[in-house]
Amino acid sequence: MEYLWKADLEDGTYKNPLLFADYSDPDVIRVDDTYYMTASSFNYVPGLPILISKDLVNWKLVNYALEKINYEKYDIPQHSKGVWAPAIRYHDGRFFIYYGMPDEGIFMVSAKDPLGKWDEPVLVLEGKGLIDSCPFWDDDGQAYVIHGYAKSRIGFKSYLGIFPMSADGRKAIGEDHFIYNGVETQPTIEGPKVYKRNGYYYILAPAGGVKKGWQTALRSKNIYGPYEEKIVMKQGDSVINGPHQGGLTDTINGDEWFIHFQDKGLYGRIVHMQPVVWENDWPVIGVNAREGCGEPCLVYNKPNTGISEAPAALEASDTFESSDLNLMWQWLGNPKESFYSLTERSGFLRLYALNPSGKEEPILWESANVLTQKLVCPYFKATVCLHINGLSENAQAGMVMMGGHYAYIAVKIIDGNKTLVYSEAYDAKDGVKEKNSIIGKLVEDTEKISISFTMEEGSESPLFKMYYALEGEEEVNVPTNFVPSDHTWVGAKIGLFANVCVGGAGNPNETGHENGGYADFEYIHVSSIE
Repeated sequence: MEYLWKADLEDGTYKNPLLFADYSDPDVIRVDDTYYMTASSFNYVPGLPILISKDLVNWKLVNYALEKINYEKYDIPQHSKGVWAPAIRYHDGRFFIYYGMPDEGIFMVSAKDPLGKWDEPVLVLEGKGLIDSCPFWDDDGQAYVIHGYAKSRIGFKSYLGIFPMSADGRKAIGEDHFIYNGVETQPTIEGPKVYKRNGYYYILAPAGGVKKGWQTALRSKNIYGPYEEKIVMKQGDSVINGPHQGGLTDTINGDEWFIHFQDKGLYGRIVHMQPVVWENDWPVIGVNAREGCGEPCLVYNKPNTGISEAPAALEASDTFESSDLNLMWQWLGNPKESFYSLTERSGFLRLYALNPSGKEEPILWESANVLTQKLVCPYFKATVCLHINGLSENAQAGMVMMGGHYAYIAVKIIDGNKTLVYSEAYDAKDGVKEKNSIIGKLVEDTEKISISFTMEEGSESPLFKMYYALEGEEEVNVPTNFVPSDHTWVGAKIGLFANVCVGGAGNPNETGHENGGYADFEYIHVSSIE
């Protein structure tokens, strides 16, 4: 197996990040000998990824808790909206994940088996601006949700709120009100995670902003406060900025660890792990502690969980042999079965060329049928093999580097000709637009083409390059000044697509996909570049 990124150094130590991938706002719990992690998924579907590990270092993506976002508007990608900052908990024999959707409210999904199908989402509390929700079941049977506020929706930030909920975790049963005001000393405090230890209620929460912030601990003898505060981890002399939102867990030996993210620009929010010790009933997170405040580490001894696992790494390559999509893939918005097939042509991913947005000038930014995957290592080459004979007039298919701005290479049928095109998105007065240019026409009998993206180390920032190759021929570089970028809270992603380029060819009818034809993807291969 080719490891695109391996945190396990196989000498009893690990290196950060654990996952060089955009698993934003991670939270983690231990149930018996297994650790479960989830993360934000925003507008990407399926959502709420489930990763598992036995040793806290080697993680595997095994499931998603959310099949789709149950609002029709998410049939068109709602960038920067959707599923924010979840918290995963185990209570009374069930797994629970709570998450905020900033325009809709606080939701919960649950399951007896986290690797199986999760129940439909439940709206626990409706309201705009309610985010970063964490449930807490107290010893006396009372249950609560502590959460943050999104200024963009509610007009303020730097506060934490609390409301009581039913014992089954399904419904708010009291008013939401402030529990902590961090405006003066902990600006932009958010992402609270709630724990109880030695008679104290603890809230671990990041403050100070994603790129330059720190970790704060709050404690009180009463869940409603008042709360003392202490900064327990900051960047210090390390190269790890943030360090931002995460979750606390333990081992069977009682050792404690904190998993959190670091904002890594175009790569999104990658996952780190820090050791935790306690001094005077305060957590100290990280290493090189000064006055009870640690800093992030790059290399450290692996946790002693009692179980040794073989090194694991996230997958990125796919030969489409399965009848189900590999878990690495997420759609840009709510998908429909009509978007694709893995059985119509065995060993291929067939994407049907559609315009699910229904717009007169369709663009990928507004197309739910873009199939994406996270970047999982810093420097790589990604190559896709694309079969193009099934495309119809005004349809195209190719590979995109999706992000705040995006660029793609595609084969487009123009006046009956198979035409190779380069397109780049830009901000126009009335939204995102795409500017297209023709690379050249392909000969009529061209059946397939490969498209490659590379990310290589540069002097100041990674260097991005694009190539294409016809069967049996050398790669040809497509000159571009495009620089991949994140968008709000989501890193850049590789995407595969087939779409129609003019309006009027909306969703397919119930019996066929004849609007724009289709393209068959034979494989995508991703390899690391040292």
